[in-house]
Amino acid sequence: MVKRAKIKELMNESACSHNAKKEKGAGCDMPKPGLAAGGCAFDGAQISLFPYADAVHLVHGPQTCLGASWETRETLSSYKGRDHTVMGFTTGINTMDVIFGGDKRLINSIDYIMEHYSPEAIFVYSTCVTALVGDDIDKTCEMGSEKYGVPVVPVHAPGFVGGKNLGSRIAGEAILDNLIGTKEPEVTTPYDINLIGDYNVTGDMWQYLPMFEKIGIRVLSSLSGDGRVGDIRTAHRARLNVIVCAKSLITLCRKMKEQYDIPWISVSFYGKRDTTFAIREIVRELGDPELIARAEAVIAEEEAVLEAKLLPYREMFAGKKAVLNTGGNKAWSIASGLQDLGIEVVATSIRKSTADDIEKAREYLGPDGLLMKTPASEQAKAIDERGADILLAGGRSLYTAIKKKISFIDVNQEKKVSYGGYNGLINLAEDLRHAFNNPVFSNVSKKAPWEVG
Repeated sequence: MVKRAKIKELMNESACSHNAKKEKGAGCDMPKPGLAAGGCAFDGAQISLFPYADAVHLVHGPQTCLGASWETRETLSSYKGRDHTVMGFTTGINTMDVIFGGDKRLINSIDYIMEHYSPEAIFVYSTCVTALVGDDIDKTCEMGSEKYGVPVVPVHAPGFVGGKNLGSRIAGEAILDNLIGTKEPEVTTPYDINLIGDYNVTGDMWQYLPMFEKIGIRVLSSLSGDGRVGDIRTAHRARLNVIVCAKSLITLCRKMKEQYDIPWISVSFYGKRDTTFAIREIVRELGDPELIARAEAVIAEEEAVLEAKLLPYREMFAGKKAVLNTGGNKAWSIASGLQDLGIEVVATSIRKSTADDIEKAREYLGPDGLLMKTPASEQAKAIDERGADILLAGGRSLYTAIKKKISFIDVNQEKKVSYGGYNGLINLAEDLRHAFNNPVFSNVSKKAPWEVG
């Protein structure tokens, strides 16, 4: 069952910026009635762990829980074996299981998975129903691990305990308690890092990993984009943890610092400035002068190529203004990329942002930039008052852009190309070019025949 003390600890993470500054109302992710409708803890846990393609993700709950959460974002994988994430697995709890308990059904499901799929691990997710019933998934998972010799990991993230960020922290706890430190790597180097919080949506990781290889930085494990169970078990031997934008896994990094003395930094790989800063921060923390020199050489080479490609785009985008409605860390990270392209970001959403994200958003947009707390009601007004030329948001905001007769780009997880790293900035520039030249947006921006004259 979900432990109250554990949930309370995760809600009041000491390493979070709002707690570090002792702001009024410190703490986050307090559960509210109806919160599951906008993304619950179960969603967040699955999002954090789902990119492990060599593991089976077993939802211990009604079939509807799986149906609402499976394949919620395009997290790409280079795994050459059987990709288990292309299938959804659930115990399919029914009314009789609610009455008599679903432990037997869970045992049978684990047996079936090991017989037919032989994954490297099984993640077992409790849901609202099974948590309320009181199924002992810890004991069942322990029995499964002993029987088959592979990790069967309980993930206590029923939706009613809180939102997505809390679910991600719970997933990090499950990884730390059951996988990290359970295997030794075959080889270690002084330049081993763990990537934390990049889910490789549309291949973002693959934009900057080639630069790591040029410099000599080795990714020992990833939590969780393009991740492998065997790699995360060796993560305790890394020299540095690198959080990529997502602060929801900050608890994992803090505890790895306490248990394994691994320092951590937080960076972003969106846009030219942030990508360059991220690389420099990583090599500075690793502390090798030769590594730092190689990094500077690679940065100089990559930036020179990028600047030549960006010139025509900056001329094209001169004077353009954008409203950004994504929230979270994208409130500032995508804003950084837009500014690198010469576009002024006049407003951004901070509805799902942490205190640290809000601070960075203010830094990037300046004192006159609008930080929207309720973007659904504010974005239309911001477009009018700030004279925006384009809205970058999720698909639901397309209608606002059409109504306001401006261009639009979907930049949420449904996007089809990567905006990460230097090359990702070119992809963003291309999407902007197409949006500004899209005949649909140019036509809707014209006056109707009866408005002319």
